[in-house]
Amino acid sequence: MYISRFKMLGDSIDVLEFNKKLKTWYLRNHRKLPWRETNDPYKIWLSEIILQQTRVAQGTPYYERFVTAYPTVEALAGADEKDVLRLWQGLGYYSRARNMHFTARQIVAEFDARFPATAVKLEKLKGLGAYTAAAIASFAFNEVVPAIDGNVYRVMARIFGIYSDILSPAGKKEFLDIARQLISTSDPATYNQAMIEFGAIQCVPVSPDCEVCPFNTVCYAYLHKVQAALPVKAKKVAVKNRYLHYFILEDQGRLALKERTGKDIWKGLYDFPGIETASADVSPEDLMQDNILGKVLEKGVLKEIVKPYIHILTHQRLNVKFWWVSLRPGLHPGVSEELSDNLSFYAPEEVETLPKPILIDNVLRDERYL
Repeated sequence: MYISRFKMLGDSIDVLEFNKKLKTWYLRNHRKLPWRETNDPYKIWLSEIILQQTRVAQGTPYYERFVTAYPTVEALAGADEKDVLRLWQGLGYYSRARNMHFTARQIVAEFDARFPATAVKLEKLKGLGAYTAAAIASFAFNEVVPAIDGNVYRVMARIFGIYSDILSPAGKKEFLDIARQLISTSDPATYNQAMIEFGAIQCVPVSPDCEVCPFNTVCYAYLHKVQAALPVKAKKVAVKNRYLHYFILEDQGRLALKERTGKDIWKGLYDFPGIETASADVSPEDLMQDNILGKVLEKGVLKEIVKPYIHILTHQRLNVKFWWVSLRPGLHPGVSEELSDNLSFYAPEEVETLPKPILIDNVLRDERYL
């Protein structure tokens, strides 16, 4: 239906003409990115994992550092998870790094360090959704399978006037059916790269420059002035506010940190002992009412770090206060036992190398500890 609509809107433009225009635009306008200079599935996979939830400008230096540190999937598989997390520090969504490390080991152990060559097989690996699997399969192995990310949804919705919710199962199926009709069978890799790039730098979310778009004579959204309404996406989950109080316990230059476990944020990273409260308005006296924490704070001098910190996650807004506690010399062994079995004191050079949330790294640099 949508393909025929597209042909009627245009001046006898068909799918082959669509692909020709798209490829011409891409060859003239695409950004030169390091992972586009290779068909190595490992490097393509690495770039795709890094670029999930991460802008190209931010992700590129991380990609280059990872390729330098771990040039092959075998090298990544042989790394210590803490080293991988430390290299990932600052990118957020740390489950991506843990899944990537797990999958590297799986590829080495089960596939003799060779990536599966089809999207169906790739999607069975941990951390690879339909888009990532299709991207690797087409870019590395030239499989004729459409890779549909947010950019592609936007391009297709606008050009063909598709009002289906891109987050609904029915909507995803509808877009996939159309994408399968559009994809170039002779050069699927370039087609997928072009669709993604077109959405990234031409058909952008806000205020696209439609006057110079090669499809402006046939684009439904442009002709009907509904660019801002497409694509249709279900309302986002409300953001939850959390109020955290972290205590930086120092004993003669050594700081107390613990590895986070469980299902909450930042699993596998190191942070300070702390408590969560119902609101931000908490006084030192309120903090002292916690029996265990109160005993610890009595062993040192409590200083409030005046600057408040806000850290935004996907569905959470962390409102964080830091308190620096200078312990009286020699008391830190007891502190470790009282607060947590998982708590240890580390020298500055050890703190530097531990994988930490960027929030923790930032406050230590602001306080000139690192």
